[in-house]
Amino acid sequence: MRGVETSELTSWGRLLRPQQLAFVPSWPDELPATLRAAAAARPEHGVLPMGLRRSYGDSGLNPDGAVVLTAGLDRTIAFDPEAGILRAEAGHSLEALLAWLVPNGFFLPVTPGTRHVTLGGAVANDVHGKNHHGAGTFGRWVRAIGLLRSDGAVHTLVPGDALFASTVGGLGLTGLITWVELTLLPIASSRMEVEDEVFEDLDGYFRLAEASATWDYTVAWVDCLGQGAALGRGIFSRGRHATAGGLRAEEPTKLWRMPLDAPGFALNRLTLTAFNTLYLAMGRWRSGRARNAPYLSFFYPLDGIAEWNRLYGKRGFFQYQCVVPPAASRDAVREMLTTTAAAGEGSFLAVLKNFGALPSPGLLSFPMEGTTLALDFANKGTPTLALLARLDAITREAGGRLYPAKDGRMSAKMFRAGYPAWERLKEHMDPHFSSAFWRRVSQP
Repeated sequence: MRGVETSELTSWGRLLRPQQLAFVPSWPDELPATLRAAAAARPEHGVLPMGLRRSYGDSGLNPDGAVVLTAGLDRTIAFDPEAGILRAEAGHSLEALLAWLVPNGFFLPVTPGTRHVTLGGAVANDVHGKNHHGAGTFGRWVRAIGLLRSDGAVHTLVPGDALFASTVGGLGLTGLITWVELTLLPIASSRMEVEDEVFEDLDGYFRLAEASATWDYTVAWVDCLGQGAALGRGIFSRGRHATAGGLRAEEPTKLWRMPLDAPGFALNRLTLTAFNTLYLAMGRWRSGRARNAPYLSFFYPLDGIAEWNRLYGKRGFFQYQCVVPPAASRDAVREMLTTTAAAGEGSFLAVLKNFGALPSPGLLSFPMEGTTLALDFANKGTPTLALLARLDAITREAGGRLYPAKDGRMSAKMFRAGYPAWERLKEHMDPHFSSAFWRRVSQP
């Protein structure tokens, strides 16, 4: 198999458009030869698996190296409805899985905020969802993994294996994940029972989070430009699977599409303030009202806007997602929101969520007990990088860490402080696998 040189493969943040040599296998038996060819073609920078490119920064990119596109490897291998166990090829998307799992009375045990993710990507980033406080990360539900190394060795990994712990959350660096076996979540309905509550300040968020711990899913939107008494105000959402209402796969009633890159001047403090004010007003209107909602609108609201990343303009954007431990959560989140509001570079979607204490199975899994804050920032160059550096300092002082799947500029020092087990991953990395992210954070 021969690769194709391209600069069209970028991440969701659209910050880089690197040259990469792309290989596109269609069948599992093509993979050993594909890996050999990819590694030989780019010996200096190696090879990296690439799924649906929903990582925001550079963890899924391999500039001047080779990439193996896995989305064509998307077949179901086995499904046991009695035990609720699925085995499928790693290129299978969560979207396609849901289309037939839901009518059969099952849901993903953990899902991130987009369904446009492959199974292999979900494992490699050990993704989390709105139910982390009760379910933990995606990797906790994985029963086995098929892994192909560049030397042709085929491994079946199970929990407890050192290579399993390195592969879950390992950012695709231990080899090519070929299939994933997963325990599913049984459901009685495709509908969701949802409640929204407006909170007027950051203390209000923490009160609602504590009071909502028995709900399966919780998350909050925060007005990141609120200041003074309104600092940290927002809308808290909690949900659970309904017990009635039928089982059917859902599609958005109308898929909107961002037709072009928004001009740079369109995203400013004035437009952000107007959006946040309107969004909060809509939240007040439905606050306290229980509703029955489609699962798509609850789990994947942004999937209803195709190419929504173009809202941030042609220069792309940074997503900043951190987690800080419970003892420091209130003070650290307050300081980060104060810093963001003062800079005037807030985002349309600022997300606040409490993680539970369930341990993650991967060496580099992001979640830990505490509070996570996610913010989007249009790339305005030096001012944006300076703001992110200030947020880094707050996160580091609080004993927190950043999410590699969302990162595009974390320093090696910041990475190593947040992930002290990073050197153990090096022991299990495939010697011919690499990425822009890994080269940046692992160099002295």
